[in-house]
Amino acid sequence: MTTTAPHLVTASPLTFPPTFRWGAATAAYQIEGAANEDGRTASIWDTFSRTPGKVRNGDTGDIAADHYHRMREDVALMAELGLTDYRFSVSWPRVQPTGRGPADQKGLDFYRALVDELHAHHIRPVLTLYHWDLPQELEDAGGWPERDTAQRFADYTALVAGALGDRVRTWTTLNEPWCAAFLGYAEGVHAPGRTEPAAALRAAHHLNLAHGLAVGVLRDLVHPSSEVSLTLNLAAVRPLTDSPADRDAARRIDALANRIFLDPVFRGHYARDLRADTGLLTDWSFVRDGDLEITSRPIDALGINYYTPTVVAAGSHPVPSPWPAAPAHARFLQAPGPRTAMDWPVDAGGLYELLTRLRDELPDTPLIVTENGAAYDDYTDPEGEVHDPERIAYLRSHLEAVHRAMAAGADVRGYFLWSLLDNFEWAYGYSKRFGMVHVDFATQRRTLKDSARWYAGVVAHGSLPLR
Repeated sequence: MTTTAPHLVTASPLTFPPTFRWGAATAAYQIEGAANEDGRTASIWDTFSRTPGKVRNGDTGDIAADHYHRMREDVALMAELGLTDYRFSVSWPRVQPTGRGPADQKGLDFYRALVDELHAHHIRPVLTLYHWDLPQELEDAGGWPERDTAQRFADYTALVAGALGDRVRTWTTLNEPWCAAFLGYAEGVHAPGRTEPAAALRAAHHLNLAHGLAVGVLRDLVHPSSEVSLTLNLAAVRPLTDSPADRDAARRIDALANRIFLDPVFRGHYARDLRADTGLLTDWSFVRDGDLEITSRPIDALGINYYTPTVVAAGSHPVPSPWPAAPAHARFLQAPGPRTAMDWPVDAGGLYELLTRLRDELPDTPLIVTENGAAYDDYTDPEGEVHDPERIAYLRSHLEAVHRAMAAGADVRGYFLWSLLDNFEWAYGYSKRFGMVHVDFATQRRTLKDSARWYAGVVAHGSLPLR
């Protein structure tokens, strides 16, 4: 069993195609702040983060990295780094307060200004419509387990596409619907904090339905040359051993982590084994006639978010769990090797495995690595600099894995580092730093880390430097 990508010792730099897209990614709630300005209403993350005990240190995204007021400064940093693309998300409650009705023009004006600023610096905007900030009023009406939320998302998509469809050429419907469904509604460690496994399965389907409805809206409203995509945090699932029990545990997790999204989007069905595994929780009657024709509307690219592999063995897992019906059949272990500040193993082999799996399963679908990065315990030294050699090593090994997958025939079109800025890291608050730009949250001062300068060199030359 391969657990790591081999370290490549090269006599010449690993070169990427001239058209390869080099970017960085962020999410609205994690960086924008301005939580109560210009008509924005509460999202589920505002409510969750203000609930005692839900987020480390009681942190909230009320101010975050103050990107709402420092957007031009941040775009100038992107230009300094030479990024070709910037992946950001739109705050649903900023654009459509309460999740219903007309758009708030002040909210749309912020994103118009952001897109214009990116174009002025020759940076391609990559817009994500949903990165987990469901308007709280829609959650109060039942949230993603309710079918109506998918239609509300389609209406919201029409508002954003109507405002920005003439100037944005890359659109992503959802970011990591697995997290929204299973961390939010099954394990409860993400907003809205519910622990209802059957509701999580309904949420997963309605997120798939929302994606398909949004694809239809985008095809009608955005420029015909626009790229429409979806971003999934697919798991590189490995059985601990080759025993039948471990392989069956891995099968169960693969169904809930990967195939529950890949199958309805690309094949127009939910797998028989997934339905059987979860049969004691639901009869899947929430999947209505015609739904799977909507979920499987063609898209132009698939985004892949990857951080660490998933190692599975037979056994039991404590509940609550993000894996409906699986805790009695699967337990999770960590791959060997060094770890990040998240205690996640550093294992670029998992990214290679995912990209080559998709090469085989979806040979006609271009792939983009839309998130990849690592948190470390970064700090500014007495000279005001931030040295992060571990992050540089992480990025190098994963870019080597991308290059190796491309050499093996995977159609990978770009790479987006997570994240541009240190930010509000969900339930971890401000205790984990993923950015290549250090943010002093007391002063909002930005400082380029060594990894930012290293990445800028990779972007400028389109290749990895020699070791």
